[in-house]
Order: sequence, then C-alpha cells, then structure tokens
Amino acid sequence: MTIAIINGGIVATILFFNFWFLRDVPTIFSSIFMIAMIMLIAPIALIRYYEISKVKALEDFFPQFMRDLVESVRSGMTLPQAIDSVSENDYGHLSSYIKKLNAQLDWGIPFDKALLNFSKSTRSKLIARIASTIIESHRFGGNITTIFEAISSTSIEVERLREERRLYINSQLITGYVIFFVFLAVIIGLQKFLVPTLAGVAVEEVTTATRTEEEMIDEYAGIFRNLIILQGLFAGLVIGKMAEGVITGGIKHSLFLVIIGMVMHTLASI
Repeated sequence: MTIAIINGGIVATILFFNFWFLRDVPTIFSSIFMIAMIMLIAPIALIRYYEISKVKALEDFFPQFMRDLVESVRSGMTLPQAIDSVSENDYGHLSSYIKKLNAQLDWGIPFDKALLNFSKSTRSKLIARIASTIIESHRFGGNITTIFEAISSTSIEVERLREERRLYINSQLITGYVIFFVFLAVIIGLQKFLVPTLAGVAVEEVTTATRTEEEMIDEYAGIFRNLIILQGLFAGLVIGKMAEGVITGGIKHSLFLVIIGMVMHTLASI
C-alpha cells in the first residue's frame, strides 16, 4: 500500500510537470504521459505477479509433498503422524507452510481446522480444492489410503499437463518476440529512410509550409516512439497471458520489450 501511494505521488508530480511545462511540445508531452501511465500500473502489476509466482512455486512442490504423504499413510500412520513425518523433508517454499501445519497439530488444533488454515495461507486454488477433499475424507471416514493415492495422482497429472503446456507455449512466446522485432525493424526503416524523403518532398512542394524538414522528422520520430512503447507494452502482456495464463505474467516481457525498443529507436535516431 505504501509503495502504491509513493508511486502515485511520483506519477502525479510527473504529470503535473508535463502538463504545465511540456504541453506545447506534443511529441515529448505524449511520450512522458505514456511513460507515467506505465509507471502507475507497473508496481501494482509487479506485486500481483510476485504473488502469483509465489503460489505457483508452492503448487510445483505440492505433488511431491502428496506423494510422500501417501507413502506415510500407506505405512499405517494417521494423517497427523504422516504430516509430522514428512515435515522434515525439503519442499522448497512449501516447507514453511508444512512446518506451520505440523506445529498447529502439535498444539492440539483439530486436523480439519489446521489443514483449512494451511490451504488458506497458501492462497492456491489447487491446494484449496485438494485440502477440501482431504478434510471431507477425514471427516466421513473411508479408505484414506485409496483416497490419498487418487488425490496424489490428480496433483501429479495437473503438474504434468502444466509442463506440457509450457513446452507448447514456448514456441508461441518466441513467435511473439519475433513479431515485435519485425515491427521494430519496420518502424526504424520508416524513420531512417522513408520519413526523411517524404518530409523533404513536402517542404519543397508546399511553399506555405510553417514547419521545417527537421521539425517534421522529429514529429514522426515522436509518433514512432509512442507506437514502439504501445506495441512493446501490449505485446508483452499478450505473451505473458499465453505463457503463464495471467496478464500480469507479461509485465516482465513488457518491460523488456519497451526498454529494448526504446534503446534501438534512440540508437537509430542518432
């Protein structure tokens, strides 16, 4: 929240300065306005992306945790005993949540409530669904081993499907980058070769022209710069949506494409 407030204040200051001092310079005004909007959105999106990445990291280790838990239950342990047994294993970011679950069980908190707290703390829909199934199975009885084996198989299958999706999406990700760089090459080609020619012809043929050739070239350079920022921003978001299933996953792609686009455009303008 504090970061959002500070960032909002900085963006408001930039917009105020831009409006009062640069509004008579359209190309610079529009570019700074777009950059300010990106600055306003980026921190919130990055925080959201960090949260989603954290949940995915937990889900990546969850199938391994379920396999170990099934083996412990199959050996004859109760669920609390099985969790205590596997809590010493290394499950990456998930380990701290498992240790907390085991600690709650040691403190005498009922298994159903402790597991529900565990699923809520991870903020994962996948883990929440599996935890709900485990709670219902534990509450109403039945063959716990069989149920756990089915749950473990389901979580493993979900992880396998995710890996297959990542492999398939990699080609789409590369295609998205290729499209952007083709667009960038076309824009730079237009700015370097076509625009100077057209600007020179326009200045020569229109005797009442109020703008010089350099001014027209600078105006088009500003338009092209804005197009590169927009293309990089939205291309990155689309790539993130395809690759990770969430738009916020494209923030890192957007930042990379916008930075590379601006650097290439600046070098081409020298």
